[in-house]
Amino acid sequence: MKTILLTGANGFLGKSITKELAINHYLIGLSRTVGDYRLSLEKEIPNLKQKFNLVIHAAGKAHSIPRTVTEKNEFYDVNVLGTQNLLKGLDKVGVPEQFVFISSVSVYGQESGSDINEEHPLEAKDPYGLSKIGAEVLVTEWCNKNKVVCSILRLPLLVGKNPPGNLGAMIKAIDKGYYFNIGGGQARKSMVVAEDVAAFITKVASLGGTYNLTDGVHPDFSELSIAISKQKKKKTPLNLPLFITMLLGYAGDILGDKAPINSSKIKKITSDLTFNDAKVRELLGWHPQSVLEYLKNNSL
Repeated sequence: MKTILLTGANGFLGKSITKELAINHYLIGLSRTVGDYRLSLEKEIPNLKQKFNLVIHAAGKAHSIPRTVTEKNEFYDVNVLGTQNLLKGLDKVGVPEQFVFISSVSVYGQESGSDINEEHPLEAKDPYGLSKIGAEVLVTEWCNKNKVVCSILRLPLLVGKNPPGNLGAMIKAIDKGYYFNIGGGQARKSMVVAEDVAAFITKVASLGGTYNLTDGVHPDFSELSIAISKQKKKKTPLNLPLFITMLLGYAGDILGDKAPINSSKIKKITSDLTFNDAKVRELLGWHPQSVLEYLKNNSL
């Protein structure tokens, strides 16, 4: 039985990790509001009471678009300074044998592209992506210095019950009847089921390395919306022709920040963005469930 420290224990992925690992391991949780340690990592170094076999660092700030300098800085504070303070806390009690950092495909800095693998340059320029790159560097250097087995998991959109972010907004819109696809909803996006990531963590922790994790299917918006609609017993979403959406985008360009949509957002929505996870499949036998199958068989 491993002694495991999980940061972000009350987060979306953290809850799945807790459910998966708490049965067979001594799991210690750290978050702002629940768990054995309750604190904000960006504000203080945790006063840890024991040494851990494995640390899973899932705490972080995501799922928001910063509109002010203060909001932009929060990504650095939470994701970089928070990571730095965690590592300082671990230094005081003794380093773990293994460290797993939950990162994001946002580090690649791409709004479109297909089959992007781990060798792609880290070109993020947005506050979230930059903060994840900074945290990856801190974790990698610390693990190398202390001879800790280091795993970095770069995740795309996470799927599960009551998901945050864009998927949560999409489910809500379908449930309320105001969701529609754009241009047939043909853009494909990489996704992965949160419980599959949680179940895989202890396996990858023993080997180390940097990996993309996806379901390997990369459903398009049309497939995704139909699966959610069927699960919710709602009508199949309508489709808005691309040329109409583009006109709305041009209008948004003229209106500026006040507009809910612009040409850039439309291009992002209608472009493929998929990531290659052949590396982890070949080395560690990663075989997750299809997101579409998950949506058909589970309530949201």
